[in-house]
Amino acid sequence: VSSGLRSELFFIKEPHDVTIMRREAVILNCQVHGEAPIDVRWLKNGVKLVENERVYLLSNGSLYISEMESRRGDKSDEGFYQCLAQNKYGAILSQKAHLTIASISAFAIQPTPTVVIEGSVARFSCKISAHPPPIITWEYDNCSVYIDDENCHMCVVRITVLPSGILQIHGVQRTDAGNYRCVATNIASRRRSMEATLTVTPGTSSDSYKCLFSLSRPRIIAGPQNISVSLHQSAILECMATGNPRPLISWSRADSKSIDVYNTKVLGNGNLIITDIKPQHGGVYMCRATTPGTRNYTVASANVTVLAPPSLVEWPESLTRPRAGTARFVCQGEGVPTPQITWFKNGEKVHSNGRKKTLIYNNNLANDPNR
Repeated sequence: VSSGLRSELFFIKEPHDVTIMRREAVILNCQVHGEAPIDVRWLKNGVKLVENERVYLLSNGSLYISEMESRRGDKSDEGFYQCLAQNKYGAILSQKAHLTIASISAFAIQPTPTVVIEGSVARFSCKISAHPPPIITWEYDNCSVYIDDENCHMCVVRITVLPSGILQIHGVQRTDAGNYRCVATNIASRRRSMEATLTVTPGTSSDSYKCLFSLSRPRIIAGPQNISVSLHQSAILECMATGNPRPLISWSRADSKSIDVYNTKVLGNGNLIITDIKPQHGGVYMCRATTPGTRNYTVASANVTVLAPPSLVEWPESLTRPRAGTARFVCQGEGVPTPQITWFKNGEKVHSNGRKKTLIYNNNLANDPNR
């Protein structure tokens, strides 16, 4: 519970999420301003942290871990850490900081063999779990698809690599046939997926086929997916379509609002990337694939949810009440999703009982000794 007079006790530095290598040292910052004496303690996964020769408090209140360990159970240093500071006016609890050891798993999704018609589009995908998030690149017959020399003919204009692990090839040529592999790299390691073969079949020269194919409605083979993105991060909405002639890709919002041209751009041949996400970027986005010169089109849509960290819009104030009186502390927060409010007394979690009750509808706490 805060004292309500924010100038009396507040954080100068709070801990933040950290991912490091095993056996490396790490410092979780916690610097507090307020009237001395200030007692600083640390919580790990909501429980008071016990110091030892590897994990101990520095003189400025920060937490030092000399060698990160990833043992099973409570012996692992991985977890959620919070700094708890207290003086005579009250106590403040920092945001949670997730401390993780860098890792990279096996591929959950590997690229699969694909057969496409010459002049069409090809798409490979891969997925892997890693901390920190990996950088995804692709290899074509054991060389990077972005290298343009006598061994690698791929042209950057026809190739799009999405950070999510998608490889798109537009206007496929016979020389694109070969083996493709996904490569995931972070500070922990590098992993290569299995190879997937792209087979390119020649298009038919039949005039009747060309007529039939050109009149067909465009088809979106990979549309945007619903996504939740934290403030100031980036969102990528994929849209890949086939057709003859090649469909034109355009984007709009379902609420008819204009798309932010300053933070939004098209990546490759139709994917939409939104940088520095803000609350106003949330909403339903529609990808439209249209056959040039016609009214033939196909639409795919997805919702972008902007996650906002919790913040207090009203916080508790210090109270003086007579014995057997009722004390009511007010606390209201906002954020997306709606934050959960937890109360602490002198750093210990408050549990509702006959005298202490949390009013869920407005997150207030009532303490009535007469009940």
